[in-house]
Amino acid sequence: MRPAEEVLGAVGFSVLSVRPGDTCVTMGVSDLPVVAPSIYLSLMESACVAALSEYLDAGETTFLTHSSLEIVGSATAGVEIRANARVINIEGRELTFECEVYDGERHLAQAEIRRATVERLSFLARTAAQSLIQ
Repeated sequence: MRPAEEVLGAVGFSVLSVRPGDTCVTMGVSDLPVVAPSIYLSLMESACVAALSEYLDAGETTFLTHSSLEIVGSATAGVEIRANARVINIEGRELTFECEVYDGERHLAQAEIRRATVERLSFLARTAAQSLIQ
C-alpha cells in the first residue's frame, strides 16, 4: 500500500438501485419491506474498496475486520441509494473508514468500518488450509 499520508482522506463511492430482494422481509430479518441492514453495510464496504482502488499494491486487497452500523432512516425498493467512505485512520495494516448512506439528501445510515490489508494469494492459501484442517 502507498504511504499512509497519501491514503488518509481517500474517498470512495458506491450506488445501488434497491430491488425487492434487498429488503428485510425478503431476507427474513423483519416483516418490513425496507432496505435490510446488511445491504447498507455491503454498500458501504463497496465504497471502502473503491476508496482504496488507487492505493493498494499489486496482489494486495482488504477484508472487513470490524463494523459499527447505525441506521437513522429507511428506504424501500425502487430507490437509488449511495454510500460514501473516507479513510480516517491507518494503524499498521488496518484502515478505519467513516461511512454514510443516503437516499438523495436523506441520511439513512452511518458506520465506522475497519478493514485489514492482506496479500491476496497468501490469505486465500491460509483460508483453504484452515478449511481442510476442520
